[in-house]
Amino acid sequence: MSSVSSQPQFRYTQPPSKVLHLRNLPWECTEEELIELGKPFGKVVNTKCNVGANRNQAFIEFAELNQAIAMISYYTSSSEPAQVRGKTVYLQYSNRQEIVNNKTTADVAGNVLLVTIEGDDARLVSIDVLHLVFSAFGFVHKITTFEKTAGFQALVQFSDAETATSAKNALDGRSIPRYLIPELGPCSLKITYSAHTDLSVKFQSHRSRDYTNPLIPVAPSAIDASGQISVGLDGKKLEPESNVLLASIENMQYAVTLDVLHMVFSAFGPVLKIAMFDKNGGVQALIQYPDVQTAVVAKEALEGHSIYEGGFCKLHISYSRHTDLSIKVNNDRSRDYTIPNVPMLNSQPSVLGQQPHPVGGPGVHPYNGPTQYAPAPQGHAAPQHSAGWNSPVGAAPQQIPMQMHNRPYSMPASGPPQMGQGMPLMHGQNGLAHSARMPPYHPQ
Repeated sequence: MSSVSSQPQFRYTQPPSKVLHLRNLPWECTEEELIELGKPFGKVVNTKCNVGANRNQAFIEFAELNQAIAMISYYTSSSEPAQVRGKTVYLQYSNRQEIVNNKTTADVAGNVLLVTIEGDDARLVSIDVLHLVFSAFGFVHKITTFEKTAGFQALVQFSDAETATSAKNALDGRSIPRYLIPELGPCSLKITYSAHTDLSVKFQSHRSRDYTNPLIPVAPSAIDASGQISVGLDGKKLEPESNVLLASIENMQYAVTLDVLHMVFSAFGPVLKIAMFDKNGGVQALIQYPDVQTAVVAKEALEGHSIYEGGFCKLHISYSRHTDLSIKVNNDRSRDYTIPNVPMLNSQPSVLGQQPHPVGGPGVHPYNGPTQYAPAPQGHAAPQHSAGWNSPVGAAPQQIPMQMHNRPYSMPASGPPQMGQGMPLMHGQNGLAHSARMPPYHPQ
């Protein structure tokens, strides 16, 4: 009976080689995944996967010997084993010095292309834009999109390798036409061949599409409660519209009070109720309008804009499932503007339960201090009939418009004045930097 030592599990004593042998791989492992596994240690110049009777072995060839040694050394001493799709992979030096009679996946023409979208807004490129781009060269059967360490990628399947090659030769290194993505930054395409020959698409969604079979069901995540398909033409999930907006505040370097939110959102119509609360380490608010149409206009106008100059207190807005907020008392975190002369309380009876106090410096009440708002931009009418806007506006620092993705945002004719620049910063009880001079509160 042979001893265990006569059949070692790992050939670490094997003379080092640029080629590594991998075992216990998932049978559906692709060459792209092998490249991703080896990329941290050096340049992978060749691969061979689906080797062995169970098709669960593979080879990786590095450009340099020391790169292969680095990978073996790392996983020899690491407590975390190499893994592919959550499955532990065993590595050892191969007894060969190169992978022969095999080209890299990128050199073997196939009917499926691996497309890497490069650019700051790459992840915002929809599957329908990709379909329009690649359909110019032939019928596109299927598309799947996903995110890897290499970035936002897509697999595009054509009927044959010739069509795929035509698309690759024409589009590799080119940018997506600007008219297809007018709201996004430049996005270029890096294209190679994939080892796949037939993509598996189980559901139609904003991440995968089968154009050959219209009977494939829509993904459950793309169907709303009424049973209607909620995926738009751009492949993005549609939100059911509501008269209540959920606003999340990002990069909150200055304190945002309930009155600041009321000033911003009442530029588009009467605000009935507001409730502020803290969630996931950030500040959020529910803003109720009298109708859905007003909420839609406000959402489209304010999404992505910043309350303060410099990108501070950026708004991300979605529709809420609520239709009527329950505001039992008015305080500094919730307000019902439909009930006049309700006494102000210091406690917080938010619709979502007890909430901490808003960000603020020691001894600074959110509603005191002189006015810090700049006058309305030249050419815009002064706001009318909005709570807190009917008192005179004092002098303020230089007028700078709100920003959206580094582009100026021109407020509507009845919009609120902008915040001034140069407000000193201090750190409050939550460690967040905020203004020592809080935004003003104008009593009605």
